Amino acid sequence: MRNVPVSYLANLSSGKITLWCFLIWYLATAIHHFDPAPAIWLNALGISGIIGIALYLSVREPRKPPPDRWTTMRLFLMPFCVSSFSQLIKGKGFVLVFPPEVRENAISLAACAAFVLLVWIVRRVAR
Repeated sequence: MRNVPVSYLANLSSGKITLWCFLIWYLATAIHHFDPAPAIWLNALGISGIIGIALYLSVREPRKPPPDRWTTMRLFLMPFCVSSFSQLIKGKGFVLVFPPEVRENAISLAACAAFVLLVWIVRRVAR
């Protein structure tokens, strides 16, 4: 029986690797700038629900199977992350998605690089 996480990592497309790096960047930022204010998270959930449904409806095609569960999850997770990210960084000097502190940029970049290195190693070993 094949190891599912190893198989998953070994077969990741470039696009999915990029999506994972986006999530890693989001999580690093959310950890650095976490705010427990319920309004941030409830608003993000509301936006996620509305936009997620709209995105789901936009990818559904008649007489074709629905998107797989991971695709559907991403359709709802992305608006949640975008909404909460924008609230967490508001007024903190970010330029696009980059914080003003070099150390924080380095941590986020290193985490993404570590993930890409992990995928590369798994691919080499899985051959």
